[in-house]
Amino acid sequence: MKTPNGFPVGSASAEERDRDTSVLLDDRLDETSRERAHETPVSFAPNVVAAPDWVRNATTLWERRRLMFRTAAVSLLLSLLIAFALPKRYKSSAQIMPPSNSSGPTAMLAALAGRALGGTSGLSSLAGSLLGGNNTTPLFVELLRSGTVAGHLMDRFHLQSTYHKRYRADTAKYLARHTTITDDKKSGVITIIVEDTDPRRARDLAQGYLDELNLLVTHTSTSSAHQERVFIERRLQKVKTDLEQAQQQMSEFSSTHGTVDIKEQGRAMVDAASKLQAQMILEQANLTSLRQIYGDGNVRVRATQARIGVLQSQLTKISGSSAPLPVGETGSDEQHSTLTGSDLYPPLRQLPRLAVPYANLYREVRVQETVFELLTQQYELARIQEAKDVPVVSVIDSPGIPEKKSFPPRLLLTLLLTVVSTSIAAALLLAWNRWLHISVSDPRKMLAHEIYGTLRARLRSPRPQVGAPS
Repeated sequence: MKTPNGFPVGSASAEERDRDTSVLLDDRLDETSRERAHETPVSFAPNVVAAPDWVRNATTLWERRRLMFRTAAVSLLLSLLIAFALPKRYKSSAQIMPPSNSSGPTAMLAALAGRALGGTSGLSSLAGSLLGGNNTTPLFVELLRSGTVAGHLMDRFHLQSTYHKRYRADTAKYLARHTTITDDKKSGVITIIVEDTDPRRARDLAQGYLDELNLLVTHTSTSSAHQERVFIERRLQKVKTDLEQAQQQMSEFSSTHGTVDIKEQGRAMVDAASKLQAQMILEQANLTSLRQIYGDGNVRVRATQARIGVLQSQLTKISGSSAPLPVGETGSDEQHSTLTGSDLYPPLRQLPRLAVPYANLYREVRVQETVFELLTQQYELARIQEAKDVPVVSVIDSPGIPEKKSFPPRLLLTLLLTVVSTSIAAALLLAWNRWLHISVSDPRKMLAHEIYGTLRARLRSPRPQVGAPS
C-alpha cells in the first residue's frame, strides 16, 4: 500500500522517506524554474558590459596564433628572397655652378652714370640685373633635360642595347627616370644624379652630361660677338681671295711690260735720256769743229759720227714709239709682250700709257691689303670677345665611382614586406571570422550567397558551340 503522497507504507525507514521527499521537492522546483524561464524574458544584470571590438579581434588572432606565426615566417622568407633578387643600383652625382651674370660690372657703371646725371632709372636697372634678371640656371637645367643631350648620351654609351630597349624613345624615358637634375634657388648650383646598375657607367653618364652641356652651350651660343666673328670670318676669306687675284694680275702685268715701279723707272729713264742728249749735243759740236779742221774724210770725224750714231740709237731706244699699245697688252690677260728679249724696261714714251693700268692694279692691291689687315685685326678681337661671351660651366664636384649601393635597402624592405604581408593575413582572418558569425538570415549574407551561386552556375554551365541549333 501507498500513502496519499505516493510513499509506500511499512516498506522503508523514516530516513529513507525524508530523502525521497527532498528529491521530489527539488524536481518540482526545477520544473517550476524552467516554466518561468520560458514564460518570462531573460534580464541581464546592469553591471555586465560587452567586450570591445579590439578585444574580440585580439582574441581571434590569439586563437589562431600558430597560423599567424607560420604566415609571418613564410612572409619573412619571401621578403628575403625578393630583397636579394633585386639588382643593386648605384648613384653618381656632380655639382656645377653656372656662369655668373657678365653684365654686372657694365650695369654697375651704367647705374653710377645715371645717378651722376640725377636719374633713378640706373639704380632700378642695376637692381634688376643683380637680382637675377639674366639668371642662366633654369636655362642650363632645360639644356640638360633636352632631347639633344639624351640622344648624344644614348649614341655615346650604346644605352639602347645596354638597357635592352627596342625604341629610342623608351631608352630616353628610362634614362630620364634614373636621372635627377635639381637646382638650388638660392645659390644657383645645379646637381646631377645618375643611377645605374654599373657604378662605372653611372660615373661616365654623369660626366657625359657635363661634356654634352659644354658642347651644347658652345654650339648654341647666339651672342653678338659670335655673329660678328662669323661675318668677319666670311668677309676675311673673300678679301683674301680678292687680294690673291689682284697680286696675280699685277705680277703678270709687271713681268709682261717690265714695270716694277713706274715712278722710279720714269725718273731713271728721264735722267738717262737727258744725259744721252747732252752727250749727243757735245759730240755734234765736236763733229762740227772737226769737219772745219780736217774735212769729212778724216778718221776723227768718222769716229765722232759713229759715237753720235750710237748715242742716237740709245736715245731712240729709251724714248721708244708713241704708237698705242695693243688692247691685250694693257689688261690682265696679255698675250704679247711689248719688250724684246734684250729690253729690260719699257720705252719712255710708253710709260704714261702703262702708268694708268699699273696704277689701277697697284691701287687694287693696296686696297685689298689694307682691308685684309683691318679684317684680320677685327677677327682676332671678335674671337677674344666671343670667348668671353661663351658661358663656361664651372664644376664644383666631379662625378666619382660610387662605393656603396643606393638601392635596395634590403633590411628595411624585408621588414616592410613582412609587416605588410602579416597585416594583410590578419585582416583577412578577422574578416573571415566576422563573416562566419553573421547570421544566415542576414540580408547581406543572403545577397552574397545568391551572387556567388549565380556566378558559380554561370561559370560551370557549358558554352553553346558556334553553329549549334539553339
